[in-house]
Amino acid sequence: ILLEPARDIIARKPDLMLHPELQDFISASNVEIPEDKLPSGFYRFSRPSFSNNEQFLQGLVYIYRSDNYTFIRGHEAKNALEQQGLSTSPGTREFRGFLMAQDGGVAGFMSRRGARTSSFTFLTRVPSFENNFWVGYVSRTVGESISAKLVTRIVFEHLGKDVREIMSTARAAGLC
Repeated sequence: ILLEPARDIIARKPDLMLHPELQDFISASNVEIPEDKLPSGFYRFSRPSFSNNEQFLQGLVYIYRSDNYTFIRGHEAKNALEQQGLSTSPGTREFRGFLMAQDGGVAGFMSRRGARTSSFTFLTRVPSFENNFWVGYVSRTVGESISAKLVTRIVFEHLGKDVREIMSTARAAGLC
């Protein structure tokens, strides 16, 4: 029984993660990552530069949950974008993405605004005194080049609620 005219019913597209094409491949168990597996909060990341073998990139990302999904958000370092001749405006620098549970770790897909560039990250927790390190690799979606890497190692360190360490990491973000 229709309670409103058929012409007024708007066809709704299914959510990408729950689309029928993916239902047997990506499920609620993949996208719901328990806090004890990957806590929400700020993380310092470090990785070799994709474009300069002599430098590393250090940055800060925020991992949070909404509607049973785990999201990641951050800003690319100004000096890294300047070296590539790209805009350093906050809107250009921001990236966001989502994380999924995988056997032995978590996988993440991140993109800058407008999906102009994307990256894929895989992380696995490393036993440590504070149990706050994840290691893995990150790959980027750019054309192949002789002089630039497409995949490199990455380390995430959960900073907890240490505001001093979070601010220090934010100030030091960039190429080093």
